[in-house]
Amino acid sequence: MTATEREIREGGPVVVVPEHMMASRAKSHHGGFPATLETARNELNSMDLEEDAVSSPASSSPATPGSPLTPAEVPTADSFAFAFDIDGVLIRGGRPIPEAIEAMKVLNGENEYGMKVPYIFLTNGGGKTEVERCIDLSRQLDIEVSPAQFICGHTPMREMVEKYGTVLVVGGEGEKCRQVAEGYGFRDVVTPGDIIKDNQHTTPFRKLTAEETANSRKRNYGETKIEAIFVFADSRDWAGDIQIMLDLAMSKDGYIGTLSETFDEGPPIYFSHNDIVWSAAHDNVRLGMGALRKMVEMLFKDVTKGKELETIAFGKPQIGTFEFATRLLQQWRKDEHRINAPPDTVYFVGDTPESDIHGTNQFNDKAKNEWYSILVRTGVFQEGTEPAYTPRVTVDTVLDAVKHGMKREFTKKMKSASGNFALNSLAFKNLSLNGETTVGTKTPILELSEGNTPERAMSPMAPIS
Repeated sequence: MTATEREIREGGPVVVVPEHMMASRAKSHHGGFPATLETARNELNSMDLEEDAVSSPASSSPATPGSPLTPAEVPTADSFAFAFDIDGVLIRGGRPIPEAIEAMKVLNGENEYGMKVPYIFLTNGGGKTEVERCIDLSRQLDIEVSPAQFICGHTPMREMVEKYGTVLVVGGEGEKCRQVAEGYGFRDVVTPGDIIKDNQHTTPFRKLTAEETANSRKRNYGETKIEAIFVFADSRDWAGDIQIMLDLAMSKDGYIGTLSETFDEGPPIYFSHNDIVWSAAHDNVRLGMGALRKMVEMLFKDVTKGKELETIAFGKPQIGTFEFATRLLQQWRKDEHRINAPPDTVYFVGDTPESDIHGTNQFNDKAKNEWYSILVRTGVFQEGTEPAYTPRVTVDTVLDAVKHGMKREFTKKMKSASGNFALNSLAFKNLSLNGETTVGTKTPILELSEGNTPERAMSPMAPIS
């Protein structure tokens, strides 16, 4: 790998490169889209986003050390990009869906247009740092991946570091979520294991393992005020975690062991996403964090004799996740192409209508650019059922989704200008997706009016809409 654990912890741009690609990478010295997006994300993190949102196209900054690294002979499309969910779209049960590897090759330039297409990942999955997730995905899909390309469900929680002091973090394996929270900058992170170690009677049927006992931090939690609860990842012990969350929700000012008379004095509870089910290795979908959220709210209402518990969820379909993705792609486009606007179209590929499609459609209604929802049949959605939220198009696999989006962009390019003449096969082949001719030709871009576009000249995929 290109980064050691020490380098990752010390910070700075990290691009994970599969080992077999190192030789060609050393020869070309090209960082490509992952490296340039890393620069854009670092710039985005350091600026006032509200001020940047109103800046004009003329304010584009001069080239930076992270500016164009993609070789000129393999241009990168700048007018559109892809965003992917992971589980059920690219990965299932920890293994890549076969068409996903081919789809990444197509996006990285192995296509009939001679273009690279930028892409990011918007996943509700969590429980690991963005760096760890990109290392996993790099190995699974055999591609270069940067942490800057990852937007996890719990990524927005880092913005609450200054708001809360002592927080309870729930979910994930071992100490992973505590490490993620501390990496975000939370100063005092408590886990359910800490509370159980202090008072083993908190969860009558859960006993800590020797490893959990060693990792859990001893203190008097009856005297510790928990200011907020963050569910970073799926719970590994629903009964114990629900018990502790309910204890705190019914507490007086976040002190476990106390009981509020009004049941409205507990700390706020944040979930990193709200997916009821998700696609795993099993043939049928499995319960997700959204189910845990519903159980906490339902049980709180039962034990308090009717009191409602309001919790907050991040991730898809919440608008903030899509807004951050748009700002990130806009900053990248500004750095790389001197255009201070997000890509005209972002194709979001997901498998869950209730989160992926709902969120994309909802954001598209308010976004200044187009967010185009594509539903695949390799995950949660099952053929023969009616999706709760209707996608722009439904396809079999992520490879079909990529081909559909690229075909649609190519067709839009042909329709964009007036002209009523037949397009011969040579000119059709040489038309590119970024306003330039493709590799190895000087044939000018030829575009047709809508009435004379030979849409059937390309291999049929899903209907264009």
